[in-house]
Amino acid sequence: MSTYFPHTQKDIDEMLKACNASSLDDLYADVPKDLFAKKLNIPEGKTEQEILDQFEELASKNVVYKTILKGAGSYHHYIPPVVKALSSKAEFVTAYTPYQAEMSQGILKIFFEYQTMICNLLEMDVSNASVYNGSSAAAEAAIMCIDRKRKKVIVANEIKPDTLKTIKTYVDGHGEVVVLETEDGKVDIQNLEKELSDDTACVYLEQPNYFGSIEDAKKVGDILKEKGIKFVMGVNPIAMAILKTPRECGADIAVGEGQPLGMPLSFGGPYLGFMTCLEKEVRKMPGRIVGKTKDAEGNDAYVLTLQAREQHIRRERALSNICSNQALCALTATIYLAALGKEGLKDVANACVDLSHYFASELKKANVCVVDKGEFFHEFVTITKSRARDVLKALKEENILGGHLLDNDEILWCTTEMVDKKDLDKAVEIISRFA
Repeated sequence: MSTYFPHTQKDIDEMLKACNASSLDDLYADVPKDLFAKKLNIPEGKTEQEILDQFEELASKNVVYKTILKGAGSYHHYIPPVVKALSSKAEFVTAYTPYQAEMSQGILKIFFEYQTMICNLLEMDVSNASVYNGSSAAAEAAIMCIDRKRKKVIVANEIKPDTLKTIKTYVDGHGEVVVLETEDGKVDIQNLEKELSDDTACVYLEQPNYFGSIEDAKKVGDILKEKGIKFVMGVNPIAMAILKTPRECGADIAVGEGQPLGMPLSFGGPYLGFMTCLEKEVRKMPGRIVGKTKDAEGNDAYVLTLQAREQHIRRERALSNICSNQALCALTATIYLAALGKEGLKDVANACVDLSHYFASELKKANVCVVDKGEFFHEFVTITKSRARDVLKALKEENILGGHLLDNDEILWCTTEMVDKKDLDKAVEIISRFA
């Protein structure tokens, strides 16, 4: 019992004595007997060794790839050991939602540090303490922009499919979503200008976009500013170390998926949605925002500054039903950013660029069709004449996880600092067989 149960028999006896009960059954004496389960379909307990053996058997079925060339929203980056060492400490394993938050000064301080780092990275004024993931952050941003007169949300076609679905779900009932057709894999400025109207609430695009291309976000921002339309950018946080920041591009709100900031690939989550805005938008920000003040004795104190949700204000005035944040993931991202620092993050971003461009150039030399959609960060697309599945199968046989299958012809590749040129040369040799 002690392996799974924190209470000793002494603990239980003391509890029963305090309750004036002679056994655990006495605690349920007032419950009608017909409400008790007659028999639970639960197998007999196992020893610790049997459990370990069972888990090892299950784990042995996992395939651990030496080389990963897949991205499409979840990215394989190096995670310094200090990240896991600190984030797994009992002092830091945070409550999911501290409902008496000011009693949890350590948690609030971590959120404050997280918000500060995210604001510095994106050059925005305000960050909340995180939301569930990048897609929900984008959808919440769209809702922030809708008002009584402006209800149209324009979304670039080249964004992550799950993000597009989430935006459509959130906006349903509040307004309408218009998907902007793109030209050559990027936002077509002329098409965008034609679609803009007096009822347009905002435009959302991703930088880089789903297929890896770098958008002319600055030009989009300039056009929207002239017309008084909100600009929402979804960004890759690693890319922000070297690309123009959302503020430089004129964004009012910047969001994204924080998984690259120290979180491993883990079957899709849990991940971290970061959300920032300019100061003028702060009262529309959903979720929690932690602020810093002084207590009665002049010491630093951390408080929940704004919580514009239905639990704290009139339901009809609530801006969101987000009631929590990704506390442990936000902690992980904070430790990761602190461990790398400004220059370290730039090194990671530059390594991604260098290796991905090397990979693309070597594929071209091997007569593999690399789709040219202009500048890219660390993802790009190849065409293999209905042989895409064969390409991925051949790579798998060599312990290489290939790119993301788009269709029978196209594959989306991703290269991070976790691969080296020798790995890429081997992948090129295999892919070129199907050119």
